[in-house]
Amino acid sequence: MNSEQRIGVLFVCLGNICRSPLAKWIFTDLTLRRGVRDRFEIDSCGTGHWHVGKGADPRSVATALRRGIDATHTARRLQPESDFTRFDYLLAMDTDNRENLLHAGAPADRVFLMRSFDPALQEEPEHRLVVPDPYYGGSDGFDRVYDMLEAACEGFLAHSLGKASESPRA
Repeated sequence: MNSEQRIGVLFVCLGNICRSPLAKWIFTDLTLRRGVRDRFEIDSCGTGHWHVGKGADPRSVATALRRGIDATHTARRLQPESDFTRFDYLLAMDTDNRENLLHAGAPADRVFLMRSFDPALQEEPEHRLVVPDPYYGGSDGFDRVYDMLEAACEGFLAHSLGKASESPRA
């Protein structure tokens, strides 16, 4: 656990404008509704640099707003020197971003695929644990990604609060 005794959670995708902001918003909303927001430090980032300083993809924002979730965001890039000490969980949206985290020096025991926390996917092969990037598709892809992330965030919240019986696969 990080030095503040809060559980640090960093959601990671490629550009930090689609998947990881959605995950951050969903997880933040869950912690607020459950009254445990103060137990977490929550952020998101991208492993790429293309969108740093920009807002989230408008389709991500619209998807979150339709579900009644605050969608405030400024994209940022992974900062290994601080992120790897600040966050207890580095939750990658796909295997490429997991590999990017590990290549950047992330402690392997803190890097997980986001969907590995979805209780319905515990026995699924790794390729089924990927959150697809909806960037090049239509708005329906963002709705599908939202649903995937919501299930995974629910499972992660249960896990991080000690309600899960075992850790997911890294």
